[in-house]
Amino acid sequence: YFDSGHLKYLFFVIVMSLYFLIITANVLLIVVICVNRSLHEPMYMFLCSLFVNELYGSTGLFPSLLVQILSDVHTVSAPLCFLQIFCVHTYGTAELANLAVMSYDRYLAICFPLQYHTRMSPCKVSMLIVLTWFSSFLVITVLISLSAPLQLCGNIIDKVYCDNYSIVKLACSDTTANNIYGLISTPLVILCPVSLILYTYMRILKICFSGSKQTRQKAVSTCTPHLASLLNFSFGCFFEILQSRFNMNSVPSMLRIFLSLYFLTCQPVFNPLMYGLTLSKISLT
Repeated sequence: YFDSGHLKYLFFVIVMSLYFLIITANVLLIVVICVNRSLHEPMYMFLCSLFVNELYGSTGLFPSLLVQILSDVHTVSAPLCFLQIFCVHTYGTAELANLAVMSYDRYLAICFPLQYHTRMSPCKVSMLIVLTWFSSFLVITVLISLSAPLQLCGNIIDKVYCDNYSIVKLACSDTTANNIYGLISTPLVILCPVSLILYTYMRILKICFSGSKQTRQKAVSTCTPHLASLLNFSFGCFFEILQSRFNMNSVPSMLRIFLSLYFLTCQPVFNPLMYGLTLSKISLT
């Protein structure tokens, strides 16, 4: 944070408006999907889970951010800091897992259209959604349980919100367990969903090149918003990793703040607008 003087009220209004837009857009689409029986299909159930995650992640950031913008002293208690770490990290983990499950759903719909409803039954849809959320909460609960007992030799985080890596960097006690867990959990959290996404899209592309024009049109209409969401989230994560791992002091502070907030602010706005405008069933509703 930096001293913005009277501009802090302008920043507060801008951030509050963005938060209101996120809540309105995501809640609206969740209600539309839940109310309309024609949208009670696997793809829209996974979308509903994605929109709930956008609300969850933004709520983990914005209330604290709004308080800090108006505050003259930018401090946060340890319990609230770890609560925010839990929300932010579970949001990121669940987001990638949701996108991976959605790519698997598109793979079945395009590559096995006649067997789609058999392979993607309501029971399987429920199981995949529960697995997405449960695995995210489990992985981050273990992460927090390893970071919370650390003895810290500093209390300044060079970001506008709390994250686990910043806490570990402040530790002067042994962080071997944290490092080992990071080496084990990172491949599970990132490489497994990414591998599934790459595999499913390779199969979809193969079907598109050898299939009919109707198959290609179906693939383009349903996969385009998913790919756009995936790329947007990947850019946001790349910016976040870049800022966490490298010295960014030469970068202007406003740009650093924007990059650190990108995946927590742009993704929750981007997804409901993208899916709401591009998917015909939702836009017609």
